[in-house]
Amino acid sequence: MERLSVTAFPTIALENVAVVRDGRRVLDIAGLTLAERRIGVVGLNGSGKSTLLKLIDGLVLPSEGHVTVDGLSTATDGAAIRRRVGFVFQNPDNQVVFPIVTDDLAFGLKNSGLAKAEIPARAQAALDRLGIGHLAKRRIHELSGGEKQLVALAGVITVEPATILFDEPTTLLDLRNRDRFVAVLAGLPQQTIIASHDLDLIATCERVIVIHEARVAIDAPAAAAIAAYRELAR
Repeated sequence: MERLSVTAFPTIALENVAVVRDGRRVLDIAGLTLAERRIGVVGLNGSGKSTLLKLIDGLVLPSEGHVTVDGLSTATDGAAIRRRVGFVFQNPDNQVVFPIVTDDLAFGLKNSGLAKAEIPARAQAALDRLGIGHLAKRRIHELSGGEKQLVALAGVITVEPATILFDEPTTLLDLRNRDRFVAVLAGLPQQTIIASHDLDLIATCERVIVIHEARVAIDAPAAAAIAAYRELAR
């Protein structure tokens, strides 16, 4: 499988979007368009970061307003959007479910329309791309946290989405595995949107959005947004 080359990123738009739970607005965004290659999202716990990512992937539907990816609505075109937008969760144990690495990747590919005979090669190519081809036949429970996180990412890139969403991808990793994962992430050709408390990781983004009290408080280049966020956090 050739390395994916992405030259144009999807345009993700949120228009007058609100998510309401038990009468409380947990996210309230008047308008937001996301089209850059590397976008960071920061905010205090409970601010709405994860909800924002799930809105983009259609895992959460807006109570009000519209979310679109290249004009496709998450309310009506969820399956098509999830072929374009992948999601890497904070805890890989919630994402990697089969006991053997290649079996887990193959399961994700079975619903992609890929011919059955092509699945093993596609799965192996995704692992090789991330430098973990040697883990193909390993049992998931034997892997380190960093290896599991890379396997979860491999499962996402097998279907070659144009955008990958990351929800706190380094939180459960030690320093060595954190640095390894960040290096892999930096080399991805896809548009990536990263929600994280890891400000060193967020600093590598072109654009950073600060969510505060369920709203977009700051939307700026990384250095300015992080400085403003530090002030808000105080």
